[in-house]
Amino acid sequence: MRTEEPRLKEATEIDDATAVSRARAGDLGAYEVLVARYTVPAHRAAVLLGAGDDADDVVQEALVKAYRQLSRYRGESGFRPWLLAIVANETRNLHRSRRRRDGLALRAAAATEPRPDEPDPADTVLARERRQRLLDNLRLLAQRDQDVLVCRYLLDLSEQETAVALGVPKGTVKSRTARALTRLREHLRAGEVPGA
Repeated sequence: MRTEEPRLKEATEIDDATAVSRARAGDLGAYEVLVARYTVPAHRAAVLLGAGDDADDVVQEALVKAYRQLSRYRGESGFRPWLLAIVANETRNLHRSRRRRDGLALRAAAATEPRPDEPDPADTVLARERRQRLLDNLRLLAQRDQDVLVCRYLLDLSEQETAVALGVPKGTVKSRTARALTRLREHLRAGEVPGA
């Protein structure tokens, strides 16, 4: 076990470009570094883009596809947005195969429990209600509006990373984001809630 520790430490300290280069050359350990580094963000993206309970399957499929397509990776915008683009595509495939979109987006993000160390439980309840209202109104938007807002504000991707993840030009991300925010504000002002 001790002989593996320096190698493990070296592997976790390599940058994405080096890991990709080594993985292309057949170094599975280098790809494992990328998997360890990006599984959590990929899972979060899948959940927030609507994969719901199937997020683990989406991420696994995306990681396998990413490995198989390493020869296509150009490195222009980084490995993370490239992988998240694959996750987004896999999530869209999931939506198409199920032929349903409603009720899947952002389920995991809305299901957080208050932490026991929070000073005022009333604040926690109010924050949860505001978050739920926001998520409910976000679900009223068209899927492409949901996708752009999830990428930009819940996954905290830049406009360029969002463009790569959604497979659209950067200008489209800007205009979609502006329109989607306007629509979301309109829903929030009107107090529309699904089922109300």
